[in-house]
Amino acid sequence: MINHFQSIDQVVEELNRNLYIADRALATVIFLAHRLQKPLFLEGEPGVGKTEVGTVMAKLLDTELIRLQCYEGLDASAALYEWNYPKQLLQIKIEELEKKGKEDIEQVIYGPEFLIKRPLLQAILSSNDKPPVLLIDEVDRSDEEFEAFLLEVLSDFQITIPEIGTLRAKERPLVVVTSNRTRDVHDALKRRCLYHWIDYPSYEKEHDIVMTRLPGIKESLAGQVAHFMRRIRTLDFLKKPGISETLDWASALIALERERLDEEVVTQTLGCILKYQDDIERFADEVWAHGERRQEYLGSHE
Repeated sequence: MINHFQSIDQVVEELNRNLYIADRALATVIFLAHRLQKPLFLEGEPGVGKTEVGTVMAKLLDTELIRLQCYEGLDASAALYEWNYPKQLLQIKIEELEKKGKEDIEQVIYGPEFLIKRPLLQAILSSNDKPPVLLIDEVDRSDEEFEAFLLEVLSDFQITIPEIGTLRAKERPLVVVTSNRTRDVHDALKRRCLYHWIDYPSYEKEHDIVMTRLPGIKESLAGQVAHFMRRIRTLDFLKKPGISETLDWASALIALERERLDEEVVTQTLGCILKYQDDIERFADEVWAHGERRQEYLGSHE
């Protein structure tokens, strides 16, 4: 793999240029993952920008992004490959009309053209000049059995298909694995990776994110939004709002042509940042029912 990044500063600059505001710790682990050709394991609360790391890395490296979205019940066939049975059956009928024998038919229908490549096999067999970025998203949602299978694939980047043989990657993809920590991922998988925890952003970082991603927003409003979000995350919610909710809310405020936060607009747009009725009620009881606390949340800066 060609060393695209020559320094950590270059990683920070290129991420910023692609509208991803990263601290130096994240830039360092991205630099090392690329230089050492090691998978990158990103853990953190939902909405803090883990998935976007894989997306922006594909842009920076000018290569293909291959995404495997994990879920409960995900198995090897859905992640690796399946045979195209309808196409095989059609070909069998054609071969039988031509009086082909069983062995000849099997040799034809188990060719690569009848293989449906799922994300892991796509990454292994990528024909691009540059190795792809393989994003394995929300691995904690998959079962432990699939996690063990994934560990085997990440170790060698080769798989054996009985009807075809062993297939190996020409170059190792850059792998980004994300987890929302809904369950503990096995240590064996983490040991194969460089680990980084992405936390909720500081006030300064969130302000910079809003200003970068929404260039039309007034700086004073961006400051109010970042201040409000930092305070609201101190409450014990079922789901604390992440950066994605911050950007959704700021975009809604721009659409409503608001230049500052006030009690009315917060009440009207609370659904942009809180996604559970219990959380909305808790916020109303613990914060919005108290005039002094409302003003604390509406402050324009830290």
